[in-house]
Amino acid sequence: MSFKSSFAAMVYAAICILLLLSFNLCEAQLTTSFYAKTCPKALSTIQKVVSRAVSRERRMAASLIRLHFHDCFVQGCDASILLDEASNITSEKTAIPNQGSVRGFDVVETAKRELEKICPGVVSCADILTVAARDASIAVCGPSWKVKLGRRDSTMANRTLANIDIPRPFDNLDTLISRFAKKGLSAKEMVALSGAHTIGQSQCSSFRNRIYNASDIDASFASIRRRQCPRNGGNGTLAPLDLVTDKKFDNNYFKNLMQKKGLLQSDQVLFSGGLIDSIVSKYSKTNSAFLADFAKAMVKMADIQPLTGRNGIIRRVCNNVN
Repeated sequence: MSFKSSFAAMVYAAICILLLLSFNLCEAQLTTSFYAKTCPKALSTIQKVVSRAVSRERRMAASLIRLHFHDCFVQGCDASILLDEASNITSEKTAIPNQGSVRGFDVVETAKRELEKICPGVVSCADILTVAARDASIAVCGPSWKVKLGRRDSTMANRTLANIDIPRPFDNLDTLISRFAKKGLSAKEMVALSGAHTIGQSQCSSFRNRIYNASDIDASFASIRRRQCPRNGGNGTLAPLDLVTDKKFDNNYFKNLMQKKGLLQSDQVLFSGGLIDSIVSKYSKTNSAFLADFAKAMVKMADIQPLTGRNGIIRRVCNNVN
């Protein structure tokens, strides 16, 4: 073989290798060991930040899980919900389902600052959100699961999609099933994920119509909730989603539904004489089944349209594009 032909073959081989590497980067898969070499203390750092935050305020566990949920339902799990308003960004924070109610941004930013000290430019805000949701569950006696990592951050937000895709507290069952199906989640997974309402609180404006006008509600439960949620005013007054054990991650939420004590309309429709009543009944009787299915559903939800490989960026701070 001549020098020219040998050199040409080497160049061709090199190009093939580069193309293959480029393809693999673009098609990169999430993995539980993603930061094993690049930032081995990533998970423990996030866990410490979340643990401190939940210790200070128990409700923060619910807020972090909800923050992750609201992120993944809008153009995938890409940390778009964390972006502030900018000249070229219409923030999702001001979307109807988020404004004045979504919390936990400071916890994510704290974790990001800590990670930037030990491995700058490595861990994405999207991955921090995902890990924080898992650690928040653990902090309130909920299930744990292996988190797949390797997401990258978006450079844009989408308030329009946030207003369209995020489930609402007034949704009926068909609408809920449709919203979750659009994200590749089954009715069973929807019920399991709704079980996150076993912790946390909701604003009066989200359940006022139910406690004053609904027929499928326990009378004594409605009376209790009316004490702090008048017909007019007090929109921001909070009430626990689970009247009994709102600070512990358990299956009491489903027991409430079977007694017509769901706080939100979107809660109670899960047990309203339909085909998914059996799932609610199963979870109300078997806590372990609920916890296991919730963990599986959270893993699947975190797989919704992640940015990987060369798609997206690694933000230096989570509320702004680099």
